[in-house]
Amino acid sequence: MNLDPLGMYPDHEIWEALEKCQLKAIAGSLPKLLDSSVSDEGENWSVGKRQLFCLGRVLLKRNKILVLDEATASIDSATDAILQNTTREEFPGCTVITIAHRVPTDSDMVMVLSYGYSP
Repeated sequence: MNLDPLGMYPDHEIWEALEKCQLKAIAGSLPKLLDSSVSDEGENWSVGKRQLFCLGRVLLKRNKILVLDEATASIDSATDAILQNTTREEFPGCTVITIAHRVPTDSDMVMVLSYGYSP
């Protein structure tokens, strides 16, 4: 329900999304599998796993525009690499807007704001 709140996708597509965002093994080890609960604000998941979980939602929906707002701010470098690789591989024809403090990225274009916005 947390990955597919509207119940629009069959289980096999949810498992595919979990595999692509590197969470299939974790979900597969839970007692109720896809019916396992996620606590309020995902407190029973690490910050990195929550980010990957959100990536799983996006993998199911397949929008043409993807906005990542500080998606890698509180995660380790391994999870950062998973996010970057999955985004690059799974959304090649999409517009991906990434808001981040970390400059290293594989983006086509980068805009750096040094002193913020001034009207």
